[in-house]
Amino acid sequence: MSDTEQQLNDFLQAFDADPISMMERIPQKFDQDGNPITPRSVFSPTAIANNAYVEARDSIRQQFQETDGEMGTRAAYEAHDKAENLVDKFTYSDLKAMETAGLRSAKLAESPWSDDYWAIYKGILGARYADPNFPQVEDWKQNYDYIRAHNAPDIFKTGNAAAINRLAPAEKYDLLVGDANGTLTRRMWADGKSIYDANGSVETWMGICHGWSPAAYMLPRPRKAVVAQAPNGVAITFYPSDIKALASVLWANAMPATRFIGGRCNDANPAKDPATGRVTSSKCFDTNPGTWHLAMVNQLGAGKRSMVMDVTYDYEVWNQPVYSYEYSYFNPKRMAASNLADAIVARNAFTNDKFKAFRSSRTVSIAGINMRVGYVVETSPSQRPDDNPSHDAIQYVDYRYDVELDANNKIIGGEWYTNKHPDFLWTAPKSVRATTRYDHLATGTWQAGKPLPQTWQSAAPQASKANGAPLAAIVERLLSFANS
Repeated sequence: MSDTEQQLNDFLQAFDADPISMMERIPQKFDQDGNPITPRSVFSPTAIANNAYVEARDSIRQQFQETDGEMGTRAAYEAHDKAENLVDKFTYSDLKAMETAGLRSAKLAESPWSDDYWAIYKGILGARYADPNFPQVEDWKQNYDYIRAHNAPDIFKTGNAAAINRLAPAEKYDLLVGDANGTLTRRMWADGKSIYDANGSVETWMGICHGWSPAAYMLPRPRKAVVAQAPNGVAITFYPSDIKALASVLWANAMPATRFIGGRCNDANPAKDPATGRVTSSKCFDTNPGTWHLAMVNQLGAGKRSMVMDVTYDYEVWNQPVYSYEYSYFNPKRMAASNLADAIVARNAFTNDKFKAFRSSRTVSIAGINMRVGYVVETSPSQRPDDNPSHDAIQYVDYRYDVELDANNKIIGGEWYTNKHPDFLWTAPKSVRATTRYDHLATGTWQAGKPLPQTWQSAAPQASKANGAPLAAIVERLLSFANS
């Protein structure tokens, strides 16, 4: 028996003996070498202890969700929990066909790129990450006061190349477009100021991970630094981290309509089944594991394209682009690892089914799934002049669940074996762009080694003010230069 099978069997035996305790476990995470890890959380111990992080995350989720759909207990039958509504192309719906097609495992040709979540308390893209004197403390005002005391225009006037290149991504952008008012930088700090003035502090979890996560696969990786010219001819180096930052805030603040599945539960203490510990709250069952499995196989496996995994009840994972998956089977009646044929149990023979009360009336049989998912996590920005997948941070997590099969062996639902599971999946449609309302004014072509065209210089501050985002044209051109 392999180590993976032994770990699965140990879990299943523990679950069989005490489902309530096991349903509350946080799934184990692993590093790229398969070593167990405890990932860092952006939430404070207090927010974790009282489950305040659940509602906090929902405030971000509302920014990219099209509608506010309520999920039912049997989430697989709800309009907002159908894999067909998320994936680019829905092809596979039964386990045998997936296995025949070689889709029990999949990995993207290249991982989505890692980036920072650009915390608001540091000033978002106003953070001078490369400046050794920049405080980078949890006190937003202290960080802000440093920037005010060492303003970018004065540094720019010195002509000191090293000092200019240590400026924040937003500051570099404002200098690039000739914006003497520093509009984008002002917008970055304004977000924190409004929160600080109202509350006296800025929560450390607040940032733009909802912009980074889709940008990381919707836009190409910037593979090298770009030296660009300001209108006055002074050179500004945009490192891959700077370009990623601009791409992330573009997608955070000018994001097109997204597709999603799952619920928007903001209940810190949802109702649970006293016998199993399973969440029964009508709004908090979230993505059904059947839907999850169909989405992973059809989008990542067959479609070779990422999507964003957003986990509400697991405070260690939030808005992460998925990179890979692999799964094996277990027999949910015997609670032991198995092959596909032996893993399928007829519903009428599943006498010890702990989730019997929650099964769909169309369920004919049930199969157990053990899936290991790889996802990209954040990294700290740096002045490294190049970027490639070796610099990405990948983590892995195991999810255990079963899937319900109908008379045609189609997946129609299922049950999680932990309440801390992927509850919300989303992506932008393939080939769409995140653009500001002023991008159409950026006419002409920005040529390498030349300042921006005047139309681009004029449009950029308007987009910064109205959208809080850089022009898509500038971000995309920087990416083109970085990959030429």
